Amino acid sequence: MAFLTLTSNDNGRGLLNSRIEVGIDIDRTPQEVWAYVQDISSHVEWMADAEAIRFLGTQTHGAGTSFECDTKVGPLRMTDIMTVTSWEDASRMGVRHEGVVTGEGEFTLTPIDDAASRTTTRFTWTEELVFPIWMAGPVGAAVARPILAAIWRRNLARLKTRVESL
Repeated sequence: MAFLTLTSNDNGRGLLNSRIEVGIDIDRTPQEVWAYVQDISSHVEWMADAEAIRFLGTQTHGAGTSFECDTKVGPLRMTDIMTVTSWEDASRMGVRHEGVVTGEGEFTLTPIDDAASRTTTRFTWTEELVFPIWMAGPVGAAVARPILAAIWRRNLARLKTRVESL
């Protein structure tokens, strides 16, 4: 199962937020999925748009962890600066984007009991992003939404393959 939600709304500052939500069901428990995704440095293994991650200090997991992520989407390259804002083992990880594109993102892991009495995890990735004026602001956000959603759906398919093969 995979899903996609795309919405836009005014953030109160006259800028348009772009909300993207993608998800996939992974045939593993939330604890098994978390065991893999909690290693932030491993995100480059399943995120095609993430080329490198560098931690900005000694902390590498948990709320307060800060890192740079070299990101590439088509011909565009940028360094995204992120700080982990929430961390609930086997449940959710939230980040604040402080680079060129700003906003908030979150992974949530929700257990789903399937018919075979195995627990499946619904992995949901939500981002609410604000694009700067030089990236065409709201117009850039509207253009980027379906492109990012497609990339992130493929990222989740890779995540599912990796976690289910462990």
